[in-house]
Amino acid sequence: QVQLQESGPDLVKPSQTLSLTCTVSGVSMTSSYYYWTWIRQPPGKGLEWMGAMNTDGSIWYNPSLKSRTSISRDTSKNQFSLQLSSVTPEDTAVYYCAIGDRLDSTNRGEYDYWGPGTQVTVSS
Repeated sequence: QVQLQESGPDLVKPSQTLSLTCTVSGVSMTSSYYYWTWIRQPPGKGLEWMGAMNTDGSIWYNPSLKSRTSISRDTSKNQFSLQLSSVTPEDTAVYYCAIGDRLDSTNRGEYDYWGPGTQVTVSS
């Protein structure tokens, strides 16, 4: 079965960099052609697509977050990671990794698999 699991700190101080890792099992990051995606949901708000990497290694970012966002992968570990720099309290959200065959959807149903999400709070 395909499983995704987010991991990383649950508290980040303002101005620091938020770093999360998604560990994927049951599907190959190099042989299965998906978009490997980071999505977040601030409290009381809808889903916000942050960015994605495809199986070839190409990367796309939400223009509103591009200057602060970096997505990378470690294919040997079947992991992909998110870094969000210069965080503020408005970056507090549940962060999800997800995979599917659509690039930048904010519709949960258009993704095939999701991690359970991890709550990240930005606070001093």
